[in-house]
Amino acid sequence: MLTCVFVLTACSSTEISSKFQQDKESAARNRADQVVRFTATLILSNTVDEMLANYSNVELGDLYTSTYAQYYNDASFMCEGKAVNGALTSFQTGVDSMGDIIEFGESTSEVDDDTIIVMIPVKGENGNASVELIFTNDIYLKMTSCTLNLDETKGELMTRAALNTLLGMGTVFVVLILISLIISAFSVIPKIQASFAPKKEEQIPTPAEPEMELVVEEEEDLSDDMELVAVIAAAIATYEGTSVEGFQVRSIKRGNTNKWRKN
Repeated sequence: MLTCVFVLTACSSTEISSKFQQDKESAARNRADQVVRFTATLILSNTVDEMLANYSNVELGDLYTSTYAQYYNDASFMCEGKAVNGALTSFQTGVDSMGDIIEFGESTSEVDDDTIIVMIPVKGENGNASVELIFTNDIYLKMTSCTLNLDETKGELMTRAALNTLLGMGTVFVVLILISLIISAFSVIPKIQASFAPKKEEQIPTPAEPEMELVVEEEEDLSDDMELVAVIAAAIATYEGTSVEGFQVRSIKRGNTNKWRKN
């Protein structure tokens, strides 16, 4: 019996929680529809540039909230200033590209933990877009983000892909060309350094001194020449004033006569 009571209680709690979540998502979608239409109205009033230039994010949030409360007679709306800044900026840029918004589609929502994400398709004069709004998943449903994103066609996607490919390949080729130029400059750098370096004095080669040939004259033994021995002995005896009988010539050698040649 008690088990059945607990089971019924759990089921009813789950149903209540699911019903409460559905009510929050429904309220978030309704509020998102109002925010998108209100923001589109502000864009048409041509006051966005002044608002973005003269107000901070906090002031934008307060101004947007008070104006929204007067427009829809709903003082419960809450939002962050950065969400208002993003909404006004993206809507202004999107309208410049897609033209004035002429139709709002049916909103859809999904829960992502503590946030509720609402998507609203919009149709412009020259293109389509979608608005993404994020609210807190609580009883306050505070808007934390609002952005208009343009829908790109297949042709636009292909064009962007081709441009990205060309940009990537061009960057690679430019880098390769720079690397090749740097490598080729290595052969020029030494020449440039040599042109700025001080020139070395040229050394004049000194003539080599002629080698002196040493002439060795073989000594000639003249002691066997009796006539020469007699002449020398007579000359010495005459010079000494003695007789030849007191001399005995054992050897005769030729003297160095270079000094006589120099004189």
